[in-house]
Amino acid sequence: MAALQIVEAWNGPGRRDGEITEVVPSDNGAHPSTDKHAFEHWYFDAHLDDGRIVVAMLQTRELVHRKPGVEIHVYSADGQRREAIKQYSDADLTVSAERCDVEVGRSFAKLTGEEDGLPVYHVAVAEDDLAFDLTFTAEVPPWMPGRGQTSYNDREFFAWVVGAPRARVAGTVTVDGATTEVTGRGYHDHNWGVGDMKRIISKWYWGRLYTDDFSLVYAMVQTQKKYGEHWSQPVMIAQGREVVLSNGEVEMTEGPAVYDPVADRTYPSWLRIKVADAFDLTLTVREIVHAHNLLEDIPVASSKLVKPIVNWLVGRPGYFRFRSDFTMTVTIDGEQYDRSGSTLHEMVALT
Repeated sequence: MAALQIVEAWNGPGRRDGEITEVVPSDNGAHPSTDKHAFEHWYFDAHLDDGRIVVAMLQTRELVHRKPGVEIHVYSADGQRREAIKQYSDADLTVSAERCDVEVGRSFAKLTGEEDGLPVYHVAVAEDDLAFDLTFTAEVPPWMPGRGQTSYNDREFFAWVVGAPRARVAGTVTVDGATTEVTGRGYHDHNWGVGDMKRIISKWYWGRLYTDDFSLVYAMVQTQKKYGEHWSQPVMIAQGREVVLSNGEVEMTEGPAVYDPVADRTYPSWLRIKVADAFDLTLTVREIVHAHNLLEDIPVASSKLVKPIVNWLVGRPGYFRFRSDFTMTVTIDGEQYDRSGSTLHEMVALT
């Protein structure tokens, strides 16, 4: 019955967008809620030309403690990872519903204007020995699948707007007091909703990739069994700065499972994501950039005595960030474009 209640807000016809929604600044602003299970965050990442990857999240209410927070992650070119995560009180939060303009502690992200008709964001975050101050200049218009929301029932929902599917990035990164000027390519999105996502969602694959002429963003999200094991599978493709595909009528195939001892669970050796007569992508995992056993975040659950019982009750929740080789075919107005390369993407399994 739960599966019959799930509604994806596509513009149609079917689970796709014949007409793509124009994202306005307030879509990327705050969506406050009094529900105790409400959450909201703004996410930014950049792949820098010096080989590093930086990630920041500013949260008005994060998923576990429902408090404001800041997360910073820095991945070095050799795979080393540094991170800083801090929770704040509501008194440390300032946020606007009119546009992307959120401040948590001394960190902030805000829409500062436009360049060539596309948004420009200023992001400055600092926690412990990590900081960056970057400008994200969008090169592809903001996008959301349909009207941006998947409703699981009358109360619980998940919303997603991509404020910058592809952006030019410039600014500074500071690690252990050493500040460097950087440039690179970035991405920004924004999520909010109501509900205990650990109870609703079973797993998801999320990522994007870029070639000189194409930008791709996708999210393959499966609900738990009691929510019908429903797949929501939005895919966006832009050619240059024009969005040419916004579609959820996706066929996804998972390759043979491979066990990883760090995450203590399996992952598919490859993924194939296909939209009939329009798009065909295969991602073949080359290396694991980051693997994490999510039970380790709960000290009691990760103990040797308790862990087998927890695995039996809730499964083997884990996180992966992969580096994969890809082959992609895009068909537009009967013309076929074949592209290949490498990209990063993620898998989160909550069971």
